[in-house]
Amino acid sequence: MDPRDRKSTDGDLFRQAVDDVEPLDQDRIEPYRRRYRPEPLQLPVGDEEFDELADLQLETPEFLDFCRPGIQHRVYQDLQRGVIEPEASLDLHGMRVADARLALQRFLQHSVQAGRRCIRIVHGKGRGSSSPPVLKQKVNQWLRQPDTVLAFCAAPRWDGGTGAAYVLLSRKSRLAP
Repeated sequence: MDPRDRKSTDGDLFRQAVDDVEPLDQDRIEPYRRRYRPEPLQLPVGDEEFDELADLQLETPEFLDFCRPGIQHRVYQDLQRGVIEPEASLDLHGMRVADARLALQRFLQHSVQAGRRCIRIVHGKGRGSSSPPVLKQKVNQWLRQPDTVLAFCAAPRWDGGTGAAYVLLSRKSRLAP
């Protein structure tokens, strides 16, 4: 028997077997996860002289990982797993270091004033160059400095993985708008 003839008969047999099959009714709801697009902030111009983020010399691992003392282990695990969803996102792709620092600083201030609990910073994986990822290293340095940042870690795989960071912000230091 020719193998091509067998394939056609197998396909015909399968179609005959499933011809009268009807889909089952499902009462489950599709999981929904709201995705926030990065949007430009309309922040005042002229505060460029104020720079609270300094450059530190830190070795940057593949997975960003930082937690201040006193943060509950369960809260930090929820941040790592993506249970705490980010309420806003900042994309630093293609920015120069000085522009990225200013954008991150403004975004952090704006997010704290808005009362956000969790934000996402997209820094990229640095695959466009032969050297280590520059923005990832700088973000790792800069996010450790403000007291408003309680913890940060690499985003879950479905939301940027090692090219993004989830940042947990303090609500206690929120300024009155």
